[in-house]
Amino acid sequence: MSTLRSALEQYLSMRQGLGYKYRYQARRLADFVSFMESRKAVTITTKLALAWATLPVGRHASWTLRLTDVRGFARHVANINPRTEVPPVEILPSLKRARPYVYSDAEINALLTAALALPPANALRRWTYYHLFGLVAVTGIRLSEAIGLHRSDVDLGEGVLTIRQSKFGKSRLVPLHPTTCAALCSYAERRDAHLGSHCGPHFFVAERGGALLHQYVHRVFWRLSRETGLRRAGDHTGPRVHDFRHSFAIRTLLDWYRDGLDVEQRLPLLSTYLGHTCVRDTYWYLSACPQLMEEAAQRLDRRWEASHEVNT
Repeated sequence: MSTLRSALEQYLSMRQGLGYKYRYQARRLADFVSFMESRKAVTITTKLALAWATLPVGRHASWTLRLTDVRGFARHVANINPRTEVPPVEILPSLKRARPYVYSDAEINALLTAALALPPANALRRWTYYHLFGLVAVTGIRLSEAIGLHRSDVDLGEGVLTIRQSKFGKSRLVPLHPTTCAALCSYAERRDAHLGSHCGPHFFVAERGGALLHQYVHRVFWRLSRETGLRRAGDHTGPRVHDFRHSFAIRTLLDWYRDGLDVEQRLPLLSTYLGHTCVRDTYWYLSACPQLMEEAAQRLDRRWEASHEVNT
């Protein structure tokens, strides 16, 4: 085993020990180490790191992400090999977060209606996707969290989900509205009747009772979004499943503003509910949505006018 590969195992063990899943980063860094080994290079340099990071020609969006992975690894390796170069932060354009798409009620209803029309007519598939996408839309949980739910994590009597070891290894409880509980109860009954003794541990299941796979869920969503006009045939960009989560967060913040509530005070509550590791991640919504910026500006205007009236 090469020195770099051994260092990678130590680095990944350390990161995962801190609670980071680091699955995708692990695959990318393993590829980087293979790239270094193929060139018989034992010392990380900025030139080599940049050569590897920009290998997928035409996929500029991934370059910064790949170089960020190497930068973190290089900092670790520098403790072992002082000749290691840590690539500068601004050597590539910064990675920009995609602007969230805010679904309207009509668009969500159209997607769910299209899910109920998925073939075959007598299968569980249509009901699985109808309730899966519906749950993500009304709770704002991550798709991975919804897919990962086990039957024991869904307490419909108490109306609460237990999200276990999600992003960054955090767990949390998510309360459910009674109407959501009723919908999930209906799905559970239909699922158990369909599968009988073949029911597995997962709450949302594939046709034969196994776990849902992310790639297939996304393919179904792309199909539904084309059928409902959210995407055109052949589009590689457009509204995503993850935008259900964004829509939930933005609508919650908008409701708070319009109800005259103290948004700054309530942001930590939303951050905890969404499973963010830092309130800063929730603050991002305030600048990412024009409607929220407008509501914040109007509130500041009203406060300024009230203060001006008092002073005069």
